[in-house]
Amino acid sequence: MRRALNRREFLMAAGAGLGAAWVAAVPGRAPAVAAPRKPNLVFVLADQWRAQTAGYAGAPDARTPHLNRLARASINFTNAVSCCPVCSPYRACLMTGRYPLTHGVFMNDVCLSTAAVSIAQAFHGAGYDTAYLGKWHLDGHGRSAFIPRERRQGFAFWKVLECTHDYNHSCYYGDENKKLLWDGYDASAQTRAAQRYIREHAGQKPFALILSWGPPHDPYQTAPAKYRAMFTGAALALRPNVPGNAQARTRTDAAGYYAHVAALDECVGDLLATVKESGIEGDTVFVFTSDHGDMLGSQGQTHKQRPWDEAIRVPLLIRYPAALGAGGHVVDAPINAPDLMPTVLGLCGVEIPRTVEGLDLSGLARGQGGPPVEAALIMCVQPFGQWTRAQGGREYRGVRTRRYTFVRDLQGPWLLYDNEQDPYQMKNLVNQPGAAALQADLAAILARKLQETRDEFLPGPTYLKKWGYQVDASGTVPYA
Repeated sequence: MRRALNRREFLMAAGAGLGAAWVAAVPGRAPAVAAPRKPNLVFVLADQWRAQTAGYAGAPDARTPHLNRLARASINFTNAVSCCPVCSPYRACLMTGRYPLTHGVFMNDVCLSTAAVSIAQAFHGAGYDTAYLGKWHLDGHGRSAFIPRERRQGFAFWKVLECTHDYNHSCYYGDENKKLLWDGYDASAQTRAAQRYIREHAGQKPFALILSWGPPHDPYQTAPAKYRAMFTGAALALRPNVPGNAQARTRTDAAGYYAHVAALDECVGDLLATVKESGIEGDTVFVFTSDHGDMLGSQGQTHKQRPWDEAIRVPLLIRYPAALGAGGHVVDAPINAPDLMPTVLGLCGVEIPRTVEGLDLSGLARGQGGPPVEAALIMCVQPFGQWTRAQGGREYRGVRTRRYTFVRDLQGPWLLYDNEQDPYQMKNLVNQPGAAALQADLAAILARKLQETRDEFLPGPTYLKKWGYQVDASGTVPYA
């Protein structure tokens, strides 16, 4: 097996045009046999879509027929976790395969460095065309600012804005410093642009396309009218862990959230149809996932950064008919955000850079086994935002196993749930006599995870000082 390559070696090889097989002609040696064609990648990323909000996941009110069909044909990672459940940290994990305290993006609106080999650079070094469409949120130079090529982590085709949640008046930049406007609801327009890219590139070089939507992130009441008309808050079934004093707001928010979900489900259907019509369905790895979830009233909380399942668990469906078969199956091993890059590269047969810290779990997707996975690490390094502080936001570290959640804050053990017996996490077992042995076992797993990731679990301001981040009174990096 070839040695994994560092960033410098990847870029030198890509610049020399070695391509996927690394088979430049050598005098006196017979030409190498061309490597088999590598699969395409269509990676679809929603923002703030929690794992529980889909028909295939058991949500009775979700209108997700296309995702339901996709789930039946996909590997469904039912314990997919966003290790630091907020926008920029997840995206930095996806780009680099590294943990937040390594890549340094542990809060929003800071700039991801170019120290690691990115997912786009890895694909480019293997002979792929690369493309990114939609929300970026990794540049840290202002949410509406132009992002120059040297800060795009190696992506070639580019229609991107750093961040906006004005979904019906949404802008983007291409290669020039000229602001352009998506037509109508931006997720639909971005999907049409992705469809055009797929049609134009099908059957040529393999391509790796990431499509990053802004919805269903709030504001909730901004999906197109036909989707908003499908849902009435009073008729929605709330999760049992939404307390009575949060139910009125949650019903209103959930109706809009479900409307965004329905709109995006239709976009998924359009993408899948284009992949099929283009004749590349069999050899395309199609991924649907999200950067983090949304508390949406559960535990009396809103939005993200929290350690409960509604915030940390995300949907993760991977379909690849040529290698994984036409029928789907469930993988319940925890898979974390830093694992996505190496797992996707592994499925595509692309060399995994040695700057990666996450695990290649492509063998689990193929049904061939893989590295042992006991838990996914979860964290909040520096809580930020007025709403986070108002709801008791705090620094924490924890683990999510197949069955249990265990979390510590700076004062000690905070949360312990048996997610099999208590799926809505309504009975905290921390420091209960009957759970003492379990708590000790989970605390030991967490200690190992922290040691593996070189995480001393210090107060948030320590890390702000280390990375030189300046924050306002709410603990937030200003982004205006």
